[in-house]
Amino acid sequence: MKAYLGIDVGSVTTKVVLIDYEGNVLWNSYRKTMGQPIKALQSAFSALRKDMGDIDIKGVGTTGSGRKLADHIVGADKVKNEITAHALSAVHLIPNVRTIIEIGGQDSKLILIRNGVVVDFSMNTVCAAGTGSFLEHQATRLGIRIEEFGTRALASGSPARIAGRCTVFAESDMIHKQQMGHNLEDILAGLCDALVRNYLNNLARGKDISGPVIFQGGVAANPGIRAAFERELKKEFIVPGYYPIMGAIGAALLARDTKETRFKGLAVSEQQLHTSSFYCSDCPNACGVIEINDSETVIARWGDSCGKWGKDLS
Repeated sequence: MKAYLGIDVGSVTTKVVLIDYEGNVLWNSYRKTMGQPIKALQSAFSALRKDMGDIDIKGVGTTGSGRKLADHIVGADKVKNEITAHALSAVHLIPNVRTIIEIGGQDSKLILIRNGVVVDFSMNTVCAAGTGSFLEHQATRLGIRIEEFGTRALASGSPARIAGRCTVFAESDMIHKQQMGHNLEDILAGLCDALVRNYLNNLARGKDISGPVIFQGGVAANPGIRAAFERELKKEFIVPGYYPIMGAIGAALLARDTKETRFKGLAVSEQQLHTSSFYCSDCPNACGVIEINDSETVIARWGDSCGKWGKDLS
């Protein structure tokens, strides 16, 4: 059996997927990055090796904000941005999809697709008010588990109107609504509405959001957010079964045309890997160079503009 590996290393979560050539998911892992992407990736590889054995992997793709780091660690055949990966997985699942709404822990994306091709996209990587970290922070502030956030929001009879343009303003307004006596369910529903308004104002203004609409990313697990989007846009949202790992699936799909893989093997999980950095002083650019070390040996460097340091040394 030919198997292909997809890796999506984000700032909040690390996703690893194994698929066959037809795109069927054979195995997947979704775990918190916790600021340590190398450890998260090695932990996923250990679990993959335990569950699937030393399976013959014919190609590897990486995506996400940590895609270059993952490439240097595992030896990827395809290194692509999140827009490409998410679009490919969505089209693979629903060929006639026209809009993808993706909300993760630290950023959010809007991707418009026509006839299977990306025609427009926008990303929010600046304001936390339109991301999953906003919801997690407010859930902690309110003393509830993030897993129950959406369900309790659906029980609201009159959502509180909460400012959503900024995380700081939203939290201040939320506290004010608590002090006024709004119940918890109405505040939770108001926070869902605030995130949706923030998303639409920042990413969707002037864009044609038409169905079918796929909702993916970790926040798609929140039924309160889905309901808020559907109320606002008056469209049904499709949440795929593999909604939190769609980027990794897309990366794996991209790797299917690999002729001869660069993959270093699942034994990467046993290496003593850590990163370090320095600033090059050879020119005024003062590039920050990142190193990956296996024990005391440097195996890769990148981050420079001229290419002097950026190379795989393994």
